[in-house]
Amino acid sequence: MKINRKKTRRINVGSVPIGDGAPVAIQSMTTTDTRDIEATVSQIESLATVGCEIIRLAVVDMEAAEAVGKIRLRSPIPIVADIHFDYHLALKVLDGAIDAVRINPGNIGNQNKVRAIVDRCRDRGIPIRIGVNAGSLENDLLERYGHPTPEAMVESALGHVHLLEKENFHDIKISLKASNVPDTIDAYTLMSERCDYPLHIGVSEAGPLLSGTVKSSVGLGYLLANGIGDTIRVSLAADPAEEVKVAWGILKSLGLRSRGVNIIACPTCGRLEIDVVGIAQRVEERLAHISETMDVSILGCVVNGIGEGKEADLGIAGGQGVGIYFENGEVVKKIKDVEIEEFIIAKVEERVEKMRKEGIDPNANPLKNGLPMHPAMGGAR
Repeated sequence: MKINRKKTRRINVGSVPIGDGAPVAIQSMTTTDTRDIEATVSQIESLATVGCEIIRLAVVDMEAAEAVGKIRLRSPIPIVADIHFDYHLALKVLDGAIDAVRINPGNIGNQNKVRAIVDRCRDRGIPIRIGVNAGSLENDLLERYGHPTPEAMVESALGHVHLLEKENFHDIKISLKASNVPDTIDAYTLMSERCDYPLHIGVSEAGPLLSGTVKSSVGLGYLLANGIGDTIRVSLAADPAEEVKVAWGILKSLGLRSRGVNIIACPTCGRLEIDVVGIAQRVEERLAHISETMDVSILGCVVNGIGEGKEADLGIAGGQGVGIYFENGEVVKKIKDVEIEEFIIAKVEERVEKMRKEGIDPNANPLKNGLPMHPAMGGAR
């Protein structure tokens, strides 16, 4: 399948390009109190380690606004300040180090207040994200449409866009999120037809880890497969690190990005003679720190395992007390089944060390199934 991404305008959030064919960037949001600088920096660093590329911070008052600039100076990734209603907070964060602001111009106040923010953003080259959520639409739109329809969300967003365009400002990206997957898909599809601004896609308030992952994967996967989306956030009621991991999983499954170890494991069945589920889960967790691209198979059937995992860089097919270790589809040696977990981890780390010594680009390896890959992979900036 070839994904033809829609051509959108290019903006830059710090060092991360958004739109116009740039790799789909992964975002999350801190759960710490922004006023707690140490805790917030620590969480940002942890999220960057698992592949977060842009982070958003809630700016609830002037103390938080003052903290943002200090946090940005220590952050390894660009920061977006999330601001509602009070334009003074936007002006404050724009006085310091910041990479983007998220506002709804319509709830900031009169056009003079919007102009003050736009002028400051223009002077500093800072883009603005317009964020529309189904749960917070303007009353007049709700009265006219009856409920938060995709059409109402798009009209709201375009109204906010118009306020910025009146000031001749175009460094904009747009989000239109709903917790309902079909509405989210329809809203982004309609917006994609109506403008060429880059789109930040997500399913709002998707839910806990399991159900939220399903909803986000279906909604964002559909949009991305149809070429819609320049940056994404998976919104989960869970540790934000899980948001980043799921986002990477969605992009990797579509062949849009590549990062880290991809575990290929067979489903459970009555023929399994090794603990495929336990081994696969533990290996994935223990190798989560690796950013180099690699396919690793952990399969429970010696007869079919090598064939099923032949596209992997390396792997194990286990059964009847023995594991068959293979590389690039070729059998290398037999090992005891009790050694499988430690053996496969050691082999992965050995290969990663070799890649680093030889200066091999860790994230530019094309997927072996022929899916199209963007030339800038992984932590591309």
